[in-house]
Amino acid sequence: MGDWWQRNIMEPGKLPLLLALAAFVLTFAVTRVITRLIRAGKGPFGNVKAGGVHIHHVVPGVVLTVVGGFGAVAGGRHGVWSALAAVVFGIGAGLVLDEFALILHLDDVYWSEAGRKSVEVVVLTAALVGLVLAGFTPFGVDGMSQGELQDRANVIATVAGNFLFSLLALAKGKARLAIFGVIVPLIALVGAVRLARPGSPWARRFYARRPRARARARLRAERHDRRWSGPRRVVQDWIGGRPDPR
Repeated sequence: MGDWWQRNIMEPGKLPLLLALAAFVLTFAVTRVITRLIRAGKGPFGNVKAGGVHIHHVVPGVVLTVVGGFGAVAGGRHGVWSALAAVVFGIGAGLVLDEFALILHLDDVYWSEAGRKSVEVVVLTAALVGLVLAGFTPFGVDGMSQGELQDRANVIATVAGNFLFSLLALAKGKARLAIFGVIVPLIALVGAVRLARPGSPWARRFYARRPRARARARLRAERHDRRWSGPRRVVQDWIGGRPDPR
């Protein structure tokens, strides 16, 4: 564990990233607890208002993200200032992404069905940063020996191939696989070789004159959604709270 910490966190200068991730996750968790207490009318907390205007926490989040981001750029990857800037950035990012759905819809949808997008984005962000901390780098070209790193052709082919799989998965409407595929090799390959989701750019382009392919894609998507929508909603409700009934 000590060797891994030294090689993967300290030597590459990833400590600020670890601090930012910890601050990000903790801020999101604390914010959700507070907002759920406000929603339930419990505790000493309440909405912040100025002149009758509800000040969403995305506002201080943007300020902290800007301050922390510029501070991290100025402070480099080592030193106390860099660590402090990383924590400030993580707090700001947690506040901002907790209200990602509000930014996306330009409406206060925090406790609506559309507000689930915030939880999805936060979980996805934390997972991707966690993968980077664990030793993965974009396109999955980390872990190569010195000899392999000298073979530029192999590196370029690996990067290009993995990126192509991610693009194909994205075109087929499999955004999660595409995003994770950029970090972890071969994950995007699963989305690239399977049927596209109905309504995706790939389906509109290549299934337009193939009714059997459209029917299979629709059936597979319906089965997938039925299988995973329930567990996904349970996890989202547990993390972010249950949306208001329509």
